Amino acid sequence: MLPLWVHFFAAKLVRPRFRAAVAALIFDEQGRILLFKHTYRKFEWGIPAGGLEHREQPADAIVREFREETSMQIEIERLLTVVSAREDHHISMVYLCRIFSGEFKESLEISEMKYFSVDDLPAMMLTTEKELIKWAVKEIRR
Repeated sequence: MLPLWVHFFAAKLVRPRFRAAVAALIFDEQGRILLFKHTYRKFEWGIPAGGLEHREQPADAIVREFREETSMQIEIERLLTVVSAREDHHISMVYLCRIFSGEFKESLEISEMKYFSVDDLPAMMLTTEKELIKWAVKEIRR
């Protein structure tokens, strides 16, 4: 029997640490997905996403991230899923959203945004993003 503090210390060392993230899936009237062109990635295109700040609610975080990166306002329609990404240890809350106001303005992180056909997506940083988009299309059509 080890002291309780040893159990807590050992658990902290061996448990996986996860970051919390949020993502927005936004489709246009033709069913195309909105992607951002990131300025800091090798594979530039990806879904709008970002990290939570301390004590921030996930829904507030995706609205804030989108506004900071584009100067546009989005509205959350619903939470689609929560996914745990093994390859880079993060948990993402993925929301179905829509843009309701503003005009795109380039930021330090995002140089462009564009809608893509779900069947013709560009090279993306994570293949899991493509899988997520294809899953979401089926889920939304249900």
